[in-house]
Amino acid sequence: MTPRPPASPPAGKVLAAVGDLLPGFRERAAAAEAERRVPAESIAELTEAGVFALLQPVRYGGLEADPVDFYEVVRAVASADGSTGWVASVVGIHPWQLALFPEQAQDDVWGTDPRTLVSSSYAPTGQLTPVEGGYRANGRWAFSSGCDHCSWVLLGALVMGDEGRPVDFLTILVPRSDYRIDDVWDVVGLRATGSNDIVVEDQFVPAHRTLSFNDVTALHCPGHAVNPAPLYRLPFGTLFSYTITTPILGMAQGAYDAHVEAMRDRVRVSYGGQKVAQDPFAHVRVARAASDIDAAWLQLVRNVREQATLVEAGQELPMELRLRARRDQVLGTERALDAIDLLFKNSGGRSLKTGNPIERAWRDAHAGSVHAANDTERWLAMYGKGEFGLEIQDAMI
Repeated sequence: MTPRPPASPPAGKVLAAVGDLLPGFRERAAAAEAERRVPAESIAELTEAGVFALLQPVRYGGLEADPVDFYEVVRAVASADGSTGWVASVVGIHPWQLALFPEQAQDDVWGTDPRTLVSSSYAPTGQLTPVEGGYRANGRWAFSSGCDHCSWVLLGALVMGDEGRPVDFLTILVPRSDYRIDDVWDVVGLRATGSNDIVVEDQFVPAHRTLSFNDVTALHCPGHAVNPAPLYRLPFGTLFSYTITTPILGMAQGAYDAHVEAMRDRVRVSYGGQKVAQDPFAHVRVARAASDIDAAWLQLVRNVREQATLVEAGQELPMELRLRARRDQVLGTERALDAIDLLFKNSGGRSLKTGNPIERAWRDAHAGSVHAANDTERWLAMYGKGEFGLEIQDAMI
């Protein structure tokens, strides 16, 4: 694992508590896949450990921790089970985004229970109709990871102008009483994330439960009035996209650890009884995999820390840094996949057996790589545009 500065005391306690939970996550991985959702027991343990409070405002009992500490926790969880790490990451980032909403929306969710969890589906596949005091919402949203464990959901929706063109991209906040979950999640990887569909049928969404992505991208949100900490002035494009890449890096680390442990004493009969641990080609593959995992993590940490330093100093975040963060994020996912592919190949035919840690990490990581945040060519091209001084307009920077 890559060396890092010590976590802040509260976050350090969360990381220590999570470390004790990892064996249980590993033991439940097969059952979780069969059920196609993370066990309620695991969610309860993550909640009790404080994972979902790491990025939550202090005013609601949260820790307002360093985002890198949050990612460190996610990476550890995902090293034990990819689906549990994915849900911990995606659900765990939502307290940060909810802190950007108007104060009333935060009170709606956390006013009676600060441990309330929120899922999401950001693709704007639903429809909003403006009405007095807010909107009427209709539609179906896919891929809401961990939704069975959550009481609210964040959904993406476009606001259309008079000419039929979108004039804004909103995130709307909807309570569990106003939507249903359609159980459609039956996939080859990340099977236990329970990323089912959310269906909303003609429900009223008050204006205070909406957040404009124009405001989010400009780093000027209504929630800043009550949550002034620098944490909440970091870009959504960085924090959320790293929420997608970090668990994939955790899966790669888990596959690496499992591979090294399994190969220490393995003998390859087809190579004359040679031990894998004595194979120079295996040495090279392990070295490449380890370097890819380390490089991806170090770049992620560098970008988040540089952004945090500027925000804490009250300085503007340059576009170059925001674009670099996305560049390194998509390449971080790519490096993690390269590492897992090398380990999978070096494990030989045994890696094909269903349920072994390397096989599961291979499936989970490749499933995570198709998330929209991992559109490699799009974000490399965006970085290139910025380097050539061309105008950049995108809500996910």
